[in-house]
Amino acid sequence: MAWAPQQKRAEPNPRDFRARQDGRGGSSGGSGWSGPAGHTEVRASGPGEPPLCFRLKNNMIGVVIGRGGSKIKDIQATTSTKIQIIKGDCEAEVKIFGTKDMKAKAKATIDALVKKQERGHHSESRVDSAAPQASAGKELRPDNTGAKQVQPLIDWDQIRAEVVEWEKRKWADLPPIKKNFYVESEATSSLSEAEVDMWRKENFDIMCDDLKDGQKRPIPNPTWQFEDAFHPYPELMKSIRRAGFQKPTPIQSQAWPIILKGIDLIGVAQTGTGKTLSYLMPGFIHLNNQPIPREERNGAGMLVLTPTRELALQVEAECSKYSYKGLKSVCIYGGGSRERQIRDITKGIDIIIATPGRLNDLQMNNFVNLRSITYLVLDEADKMLDLGFEHQIMKILLDVRPDRQTIMTSATWPDTIRRLAQSYLKQPMIVYVGTLDLVAVNTVKQNVIVTTEEEKRSLIQEFLQGLSPHDKVIVFVSRKLVADDLSSDLSIQGIPVQSLHGDREQHDRERALEDFRSGKVKILIATDLASRGLDVNDVTHVYNYDFPRNIEEYVHRVGRTGRAGRTGVSVTLMTQNDWKIAIELIKILKRANQSVPEDLLTMAERFKMHKQKKDTGKKLKSPGKPREFY
Repeated sequence: MAWAPQQKRAEPNPRDFRARQDGRGGSSGGSGWSGPAGHTEVRASGPGEPPLCFRLKNNMIGVVIGRGGSKIKDIQATTSTKIQIIKGDCEAEVKIFGTKDMKAKAKATIDALVKKQERGHHSESRVDSAAPQASAGKELRPDNTGAKQVQPLIDWDQIRAEVVEWEKRKWADLPPIKKNFYVESEATSSLSEAEVDMWRKENFDIMCDDLKDGQKRPIPNPTWQFEDAFHPYPELMKSIRRAGFQKPTPIQSQAWPIILKGIDLIGVAQTGTGKTLSYLMPGFIHLNNQPIPREERNGAGMLVLTPTRELALQVEAECSKYSYKGLKSVCIYGGGSRERQIRDITKGIDIIIATPGRLNDLQMNNFVNLRSITYLVLDEADKMLDLGFEHQIMKILLDVRPDRQTIMTSATWPDTIRRLAQSYLKQPMIVYVGTLDLVAVNTVKQNVIVTTEEEKRSLIQEFLQGLSPHDKVIVFVSRKLVADDLSSDLSIQGIPVQSLHGDREQHDRERALEDFRSGKVKILIATDLASRGLDVNDVTHVYNYDFPRNIEEYVHRVGRTGRAGRTGVSVTLMTQNDWKIAIELIKILKRANQSVPEDLLTMAERFKMHKQKKDTGKKLKSPGKPREFY
């Protein structure tokens, strides 16, 4: 989009528009907003049909156009119209070209934007008007420097009360919601407490707790078979049988009864343990059995937030694989076609799987309705926080009804995740498989090599030459540049490889994953983008060319192999730069009953001595006399 004079169709720099608005450049004559270069103009329905014209205040032009022309582009794209804005002294003239219905739709969208802006401005004016009214209560106090005004105290109790009242009004018109759909089978209800305890201990030492304040609720017994959880839902059982599963995974067995009862859940388990189906299956039942029919809900009912595009696409594939009652899903992620995603949402869908950045973009521009969401999933929440998505998540959840059912999954349980759970879940139960301490999967043999940066290339060459034709390996590196450099070197040597990192275009990333899954290439060089959400069951080796930035990512990387009942091997290179993490790595190796190399023990001991010496030096250092500044 460009801001151009009406008489000339040339398109100067878009900054000219801002300059005219600020009064810093250009003449005060009329000017118009036209489509982008190469944009196909929409013809009117008749050869002589005039455009739809109306007036708009000059201070609202920017609201309609949006940053960089984003909003007016979206309006034109969704309504198949062409919009021209001619700025005057006080008001601008808006002309909309297109069919009669589309012109009316475009005008309604513009009116909605203007009303929303005016409402926000009106509320600010009310706050500002409080100052003159309070001036009567100000006191004048004599002072050496003259009279000083004392500002009135803010009544925080009143502000909190107003917020609560506003929240009630905001959600007053919500339709009813149902959460409890669990029908316990006879086999599950007949289990004794001793049998349940023995089963949990044998299945990776599953632990459960009720985080509700006050009197605790009994933890539901696990469902040992699929029929125990879903016997009232035969169509879902057909999908499960079609997939060929023999029995639920431990996290699924314990999570399904809790979620089906309508209780918020925190599921802590390693990647590859079946967490996706643990929330999808109950979600399907929740969506299909609400009091309000799906076609009357005016939006999706389930929202799944994921940290990466790859994981979002994987969840969508699972939705399609176990389709239930014709539920429709859409995947929203950055890098995909924004216009296509907007079109898909407006067609009517039941499930949104999204990355927080792109969904927040569509939310802020009113392209998605989140008020209809009754079932929310925060998948791999720890990774979303690592990637800095907390602010987008907060903004998204402001528009999701507060009485929803919320499921949070995570592979780790740090303090940041505990705080997030306290903020967004209500009286949840927690199920964790294994232990809350980090531990890598015991189906992977972990090898650690202490080396130098200079020796890394020769070590990986030696490793790749020793691979058999059936082996498949993910090589993890710390930076995108290293991934490109290493993949180029191997390609030059005639070794087929693919690379995966955030700077690659979306179609290139999808091609790389498809080539690796299909076995067209046996080596994938990737950043930590692939440490989660990469569902490739036949990976035989993980090679940590660079050590990750924290021990949690190490556990996730190692978890890419040894999946689905198979065994795997991991090889990790460590240099002097990684000595801070040596102590934690030794703990991980010992918990998984792995051998700890002498070089790693020496590195950990040296870092420990270095840290003690540094701490001692800080204690002995005299604070000295404070400096004076004049």
